[in-house]
Amino acid sequence: MKHWRYIALHAAVAAVFIFLLQRYGLNASLESSLLWALTFGGCAAGLAYAQANR
Repeated sequence: MKHWRYIALHAAVAAVFIFLLQRYGLNASLESSLLWALTFGGCAAGLAYAQANR
């Protein structure tokens, strides 16, 4: 169960980071920032899952 917490935390941190970067760093629209956050969060979750199962 500890692995799922790690995966969720990794995905959440990546999503928040890319959202803030897009929204405030690059002045992107809200819809674009949310889409990128969802994409990067999903990719981060996939990477964290792969690392947790090695």
